[in-house]
Amino acid sequence: MSHSNHAHDYPACCQPDNGASLGTNATLAEPLSADGTPELGKTYTVPARCGRAVRLKAGEVIRIVNTHGTQVCDTWLFNAEDLSEFLSMEHARAHIDRVIPKPGDELFSNRRRAIGKLLTDTSPGVHDTLIAACDLHRYTNLGVEGYHDSCADNMRLALQAIGLRAREVPQPFNLWMNIPVKADYSIEWLPPVSKAGDYVEIEAVMDCVVVMSACPQDIVPINDLNPVEVHFSVSA
Repeated sequence: MSHSNHAHDYPACCQPDNGASLGTNATLAEPLSADGTPELGKTYTVPARCGRAVRLKAGEVIRIVNTHGTQVCDTWLFNAEDLSEFLSMEHARAHIDRVIPKPGDELFSNRRRAIGKLLTDTSPGVHDTLIAACDLHRYTNLGVEGYHDSCADNMRLALQAIGLRAREVPQPFNLWMNIPVKADYSIEWLPPVSKAGDYVEIEAVMDCVVVMSACPQDIVPINDLNPVEVHFSVSA
């Protein structure tokens, strides 16, 4: 069955869930290890426009670094034993009674228990928990013809690269994404206010898989119109 290049023409009826990517990029061929287990203390790269998945044991801490200060990093946490449980921003907001987590806040799962904890944030603390991961349909709506890298596919491909698959693309914790809500409840799409080298540290409360996407958005200015890499490391 042939398909056009228009994203909305991909037949949803042929997909059992939302876990299949609509294209591919280097993410699939470049896992940090076969099953995502990291070397503690080693610095890894999430290349521009790509994703990476890493396994954390309960108590381990991931440091995600905005190397250039201008890059949004869509971030997900999945229960390593059951990927149907994941960091859920709508549940997390209800738990912490704020829109953006700050250091000390628990990050709640869709089963309303802590999956992670935000320990450190050296940036001004401007992140986003409202906007869905960009996907091929988003880029089609923005006028892109043909395939465009997306955070949704980066998540799917990063999991696939280490032998895993999620059935859906949850709302990510969009690190450093600057989406202010104005007095009239409209929003703006603005570049990050972080600086080069700013980082967050998240502790795994349970064994989990953290997935990161160096957002490939290059049409609206959330990455200063120039997607670049971010870095991460895991410590005990």
